[in-house]
Amino acid sequence: MVSGPYASEITGASDPGRGERGQGTVEWVGLLAVVALVVVALGVAIGRVPGAELARAVGSKLLCAAALAEHCGDEPVLIAAYGEEVGRLVRDHMPSLAFERGSRALPVDFRRCRSSACGDGPMRGLVDRTDAGLPVTAFVHVIDCRAEAGAVAGAMGEMARDGRPAPDCSGDRAGNLYLQFWLYYVDSATMRGVPVAGPAGYHRDDWESVQVRIGEDGQTDERASSHHGYNYDVVAANAASDAGLTGLRALAEQIGARPRNGWGPRRGLLLVSGGSHAGNVGGPLEFDRVVLAPRVHLVPLEAVAAEAGEYRFAVAPPWRKRVWLDPEAAGTD
Repeated sequence: MVSGPYASEITGASDPGRGERGQGTVEWVGLLAVVALVVVALGVAIGRVPGAELARAVGSKLLCAAALAEHCGDEPVLIAAYGEEVGRLVRDHMPSLAFERGSRALPVDFRRCRSSACGDGPMRGLVDRTDAGLPVTAFVHVIDCRAEAGAVAGAMGEMARDGRPAPDCSGDRAGNLYLQFWLYYVDSATMRGVPVAGPAGYHRDDWESVQVRIGEDGQTDERASSHHGYNYDVVAANAASDAGLTGLRALAEQIGARPRNGWGPRRGLLLVSGGSHAGNVGGPLEFDRVVLAPRVHLVPLEAVAAEAGEYRFAVAPPWRKRVWLDPEAAGTD
């Protein structure tokens, strides 16, 4: 149950069925849709053959014209990166963001901003940009462990030949589709305002995430990164997870004090704590500002990560974390 400012807007934004897609005649939209998807599919199919990028670009423009993309520049790019089905699921499953009262930092594209001068935004209201005009941004990483994804084993073999490690789709992971939304903040101040201890809780660069798991049966779960672990609701039993105490965390889950590995039914919402930016999917939080899901700019992270060698971070970026390959990892290192 979502309460507080903008509750109705948050609830509506997390419901994919409540958006308006398209204007114009059914025939025109239908024709453009067919042509656009064929062109995008061609661009994906021909891969590195000359003209592939042009095919993708043309397809994206046609998708925008057909109003199949709620936000031109987002959904077409996601479809080109992940295919039509997964691309749309990514857009539809991005949660809305609610920030704790008093906070100013917003998640941005690290390639454009790495200081609070461009990363801070308004303290109240419905926001989608920083004070410097940069869009609120989330990076996307997809791990598809479904059998119909095109033979996972074949994809793993291709990765091995390219020298890239394959994702872990073993055990309970098999059959699931994982959508990871990564949020970059220019810094973290866990103990902001605490005398003496304040500086000890500060570091530059802060990567947080909210993750969605879609099961074979359609069950959709969600969890959020919080310090050294993953949480769902704000409860005292999360203390061991936050501290990275594996044994105590497992005990809390065994007695039912918190959901296993931090997963719980999807709510389409991420509650962001001030200072540390630790997340929860639900629980008590006083917030004065919200970023609605459709207003978050989404960027596929796989290609960005492959070209991010020139960047140095004070903490490990997503592609250096265990959860990048193991979608059920319990720690955030």
